Amino acid sequence: MTALPTRRDETWRYSDLEAVAAVWPVATHAHVVAPGETLALPILIDAAADAVIVEDHEIEIGAGATATVHVAITGGRLGRVFVKARLAEGAHLELTGAIVGGDARTHEIVTRVTHAEPNATSAQTVRAVLGGKAVGSYLGKVAVARGAQKTDATQSAKAMLLDRTATANLKPELEIFADDVKCAHGATVGELDREAMFYLAARGLPPAEAKTLLLRAFVGGLFEGSADAARFDAAIDAALEKML
Repeated sequence: MTALPTRRDETWRYSDLEAVAAVWPVATHAHVVAPGETLALPILIDAAADAVIVEDHEIEIGAGATATVHVAITGGRLGRVFVKARLAEGAHLELTGAIVGGDARTHEIVTRVTHAEPNATSAQTVRAVLGGKAVGSYLGKVAVARGAQKTDATQSAKAMLLDRTATANLKPELEIFADDVKCAHGATVGELDREAMFYLAARGLPPAEAKTLLLRAFVGGLFEGSADAARFDAAIDAALEKML
């Protein structure tokens, strides 16, 4: 039997290990994108409040192929998605994630993206809205192998805290062994913009509606244009309504 993860492993440091024990071990879903082909992978965790959902995905992206991964975690005591991807020459990975959690829930998006060959690109965008005593984490690592020149990789993670008791852990990370690359990452944690709230209130919008509008703008549009946009947006809106 596979040993339970521990907090010594950085990718599990902020997790709910008691909940993990109830479902461990978990299966790994393997995806192979043939050269020149495309893959769309929607992952929505919108489970009951006491549910524990842990998903592991490994994606092999062939030369010139594209994988688009959409992740939204809006429910469950623990919702965790791990995506491990390997990019061949000229491949592209687009990963977009949304975390919306309140109460004492734990929601996590963990990624390990390896640029194994030259001219591959990747972009990761994650937004989180957290309230109550929720814990939301994005732990993303991009590894650029030796010889993987002309790599272009970006990571953008932002979290909005509705309560001081909520916790956001955002850790984009780069490991680069090539010298001709373009890699960037950034992470910010903040609260609702008081000036924006005042602006909307001055125009007659009630505080609750103003807050909802700002939060929807923060996470809205992440999945625009995708086949699953309506389903994802509905789950996000429902989760926000429960928190406000």
